[in-house]
Amino acid sequence: MPTAPLPANPDAGAGPQHVAIIMDGNGRWAKARGLPRVAGHRRGADAVRRVVRGAGELGIPVLTLFAFSTENWTRPADEVADLMGLLRHYLRSELDELRKNGARLRVIGKREGLAADIVRDIADAESTTAGNTRIDVNICINYGARDEILRATRRLAQRVAAGEITADSIDQASFESELLTAGLPDPDLLIRTSGEQRISNFLLWQCAYSELVFVDTLWPDFGKDHLEHAIVEFRRRERRYGGIGK
Repeated sequence: MPTAPLPANPDAGAGPQHVAIIMDGNGRWAKARGLPRVAGHRRGADAVRRVVRGAGELGIPVLTLFAFSTENWTRPADEVADLMGLLRHYLRSELDELRKNGARLRVIGKREGLAADIVRDIADAESTTAGNTRIDVNICINYGARDEILRATRRLAQRVAAGEITADSIDQASFESELLTAGLPDPDLLIRTSGEQRISNFLLWQCAYSELVFVDTLWPDFGKDHLEHAIVEFRRRERRYGGIGK
């Protein structure tokens, strides 16, 4: 269905305030062109650049991208190595672009298991962009929502065992403070590219009331116009949060 573009001066108050994207389809994009999978991942990195720029222009305050899951370690070793190489390249080469877009970078996920130089690059990129205020860009690397929830539960259990808190004092706020996304608003809008219609262990707690938009476009072809269309769809919907609406 065709959709009208957003106005030239987007109304940030109309939302969404936080867009999360499952970037899917790099491999299929490459296969359709007779290219190795890494070529799809490289083009996917170009799409990240476009979408970060576009989200800033559209007045989206928070953008979260699912780049590498805890399950992705099971992929062929050469593909994982290529992905880690692209991650290194992105963290080192995109700082100027992030700075130009006023983007503050945060990497969400387990640092354990990542190479030491990547962990250093993450820390450097986060530090270098910490003063930027136009848009928060969160990239989920070595992230899995079930693992995140289990770790948060264990930390709270340890605090109860140590006598720091009581079990009855645990509420949503205290649980959320233990999540890797602590301090971030929940996503209003979750987009998945490539036509797949799954959440795939991504922000399971945080997306409890997110609006879900699935698009057929493969991630390497995704751009600002696709993001605009997803936002138009988001703004059509009535969000009731379990109530009966207006």
